[in-house]
Amino acid sequence: MSNVNIKRLVENIRSGTNSYTPLVELVVNGIQAVEQRGAGDGLVEIDVLRNGQPDLTDRLEEVDGFVVKDNGVGFTKRNRDAFDTLYTDLKAADGGKGFGRFTCLKYFERVKVKSTFAEDGSFFDRSFRMGLGNEIVVDEKVAASDATDTGSEVEISGIKSVKFPDKGLDVISRVVVERLLPYFVDKERVCPRIVIRDHRSTTPIALNDYLARDNTQIIELAVENPTFSFPSTDGDRTFHVRVFKFFAPRASKSKVALVAHRREVTENPLQTYIPEFAEEFFEPSPDQGDAKGRNFVIKAYVFGDYLNENVSLERGEFRFQSDSDLLNGISQTQIEQRAAEIAQSAVGAEISERRLRKDARIAKYVETQAPWHRILSKEVDFSGLPMSPSHQEIEIFLQKKKYEREVSTRTRVSAILNADEGDDLGDQINSVIASISETSKSDLIHYVSMRRCVLDLFGKALELGPDGKYRSEGEVHDIIFPRRADSDGLDYNDHNLWMLDERLNFASYVISDKPTEASSLDRTDVTVFNRPVVFRAENEPSNPVTIFEFKKPQRDDFVNPSSKEDPVNQIVRYVNLIRNGKVRNSKGREIRVSATTPFYGYIVCDLTPKVNEWLEFEQNFTPMADGMGWFDWRKNIHLYMEVISWDKLLRDAEMRNKVFFHKLGID
Repeated sequence: MSNVNIKRLVENIRSGTNSYTPLVELVVNGIQAVEQRGAGDGLVEIDVLRNGQPDLTDRLEEVDGFVVKDNGVGFTKRNRDAFDTLYTDLKAADGGKGFGRFTCLKYFERVKVKSTFAEDGSFFDRSFRMGLGNEIVVDEKVAASDATDTGSEVEISGIKSVKFPDKGLDVISRVVVERLLPYFVDKERVCPRIVIRDHRSTTPIALNDYLARDNTQIIELAVENPTFSFPSTDGDRTFHVRVFKFFAPRASKSKVALVAHRREVTENPLQTYIPEFAEEFFEPSPDQGDAKGRNFVIKAYVFGDYLNENVSLERGEFRFQSDSDLLNGISQTQIEQRAAEIAQSAVGAEISERRLRKDARIAKYVETQAPWHRILSKEVDFSGLPMSPSHQEIEIFLQKKKYEREVSTRTRVSAILNADEGDDLGDQINSVIASISETSKSDLIHYVSMRRCVLDLFGKALELGPDGKYRSEGEVHDIIFPRRADSDGLDYNDHNLWMLDERLNFASYVISDKPTEASSLDRTDVTVFNRPVVFRAENEPSNPVTIFEFKKPQRDDFVNPSSKEDPVNQIVRYVNLIRNGKVRNSKGREIRVSATTPFYGYIVCDLTPKVNEWLEFEQNFTPMADGMGWFDWRKNIHLYMEVISWDKLLRDAEMRNKVFFHKLGID
């Protein structure tokens, strides 16, 4: 008589099991019962129990449970007493934990047992069910039997909470075969015949036939070096790998499975370790070639005493850690990584072909989209990327490698600076300088490539829109420098002032279309206070001030006498505001100027006939030699002004950068 709090015990079953676990447990018990009997005609049968209405899609009812029958030795008193004992050691020699039957109650409401056994030359029937309170065996009945053979029948039914994951008989068969494949391929112990059926099918499926010659769906692949070892706290531990092809796969993922006592315990995708396993493989037909063939996946099974010794009570996981295991010395990740490499050797040609395709994809991205990574891409290992990486995945991977290299370089520089001088100091410095140079080349290529993109966008912005109108000055303005922003709130990479003048990349303070203490009407589009960053100088009166004013492409109404948007007058007025100390920076400090502070004013607009006439006859500007702009010098306020066209702005920027674009092959 047992006294176990079965409800609490079942509730405390840890993760790692699933609704297939009880079925596998019962099939294994059936196999062991047949082996115990020692007959040569062993048979294990699985009946699928269904419940509810058929699904409108596949016309199948949901799975409610299973009945597993065997012609083994039956529930003798010894076997019955072991069933009634928590953690029995009856099957310890075969890896039994004395606990597996309790997983049935985790997923199913009912467990019923009927068995015929032999004793002293007579046959007896035994029946009982598994209790849900404190008794493991309840409602037991034993009586003489008219049967002429032994065997058992165990029913699990009333699936709990969630639906069984599969309904089709072929799918369920495939899962059971995968979980119990070590039994089917064991060369030292013959597996009994195992069949599965349900009430809808008159023809059962024989699981052994998955490996039969006339219906081969699983084939073992030859592996040159199937064993590997790892050192552990109690000496070297050896593992053995067997690799199989699974045709017509239930799922399109290749797996690595760790096995304990001939039962699959865990499985994980091989692509976790080798991305090229992400897709199915294809085997062409011997007669019709690629026109006809079969898809297959790879599954690598790992065996070893270390796995047998460390499997959990529920057989859903192992007692060692997944990643690093200081206690045992060997982790699951280590084992699976080596097994994946062995599986790769079994299909090496296809993996190599897939890697070539991946390398070509990466090379094309770098060549056409990210030339700044050319040097780095030749030096890094891309094996960790997915089989068909997206552009984003490639870029993120390269950026990570670039950052790692920069950190390494900074660490080396710090070590050199903190170390005592030695004979090899020169060599160390040269090595670090070379590393810095390569990184700088990549950054320069990236920077120049971005300039090409900016100029292309700017050229597009100067064209007529779908509505037949030109873009506003705001849109083209934002490409050069964001409106209503200043350099205190922007990174130097967030503007493209180099389009106007390369020197403006080093401006220390910028106001863009942002009101100051002066009237909102008295504001220019971009005001730049130049100060060489390298000297970190203060706000010195001798530093020049540069002012820009943008006008919408093809707009020329600002030259009308009634217009309040005369850009020449606006720049002159703004210069006088600055000279009179009425403009302050974002921190409230006055912009310091002197009587001789130089000012530069630039107006960017389209030079229509009306604008040209206005500049020549009303503003008294002088034409530039190329005919695409005008200039003037207001010596009393030390202001030099230019009026240039949008086309000139774009053309000059392209000319200044053309040689760089040409060197990169992006012109």
